Amino acid sequence: MHCPPAVTEPVRTTTLVAAAVVIRGETVLLTQRPRGTHLEDHWEFPGGKLEPDEDPRAALARELREELGVESSVGEIVECTFWRYPTKSVLLLFFRCELAQDAVIQHIEVKDHRWATEAELEAIQMPPADVPIVTKVRALLRSAAR
Repeated sequence: MHCPPAVTEPVRTTTLVAAAVVIRGETVLLTQRPRGTHLEDHWEFPGGKLEPDEDPRAALARELREELGVESSVGEIVECTFWRYPTKSVLLLFFRCELAQDAVIQHIEVKDHRWATEAELEAIQMPPADVPIVTKVRALLRSAAR
């Protein structure tokens, strides 16, 4: 008896990402993805991929230095989300962060940055993986306004 060859799905790995929730007054820091990247021009919470066996907090501080040229302190985790894109899956760890007092944001590996208000968050085009945290960030911004 002849059996057809087995069809196997490609093995998908999950990319681990650490992202910063930086609140200043009644605004939150967003960065714009550069052209030529996955989801180019979308706005997102700054951060990036973890290296193998890297601590998520250390990875986030490294990514903020590499992408924005700023020093930061990484605090408590705010949220964890999982998203399955057509070609990859991502697990995002969102942390509260503070930028150094003298931080001047540079556009090293980002197209742009902005400080968005609670109302602006609703209209900004963000990657699907970031959308679930927007509700929590809006609540944090409302608390900051009080």
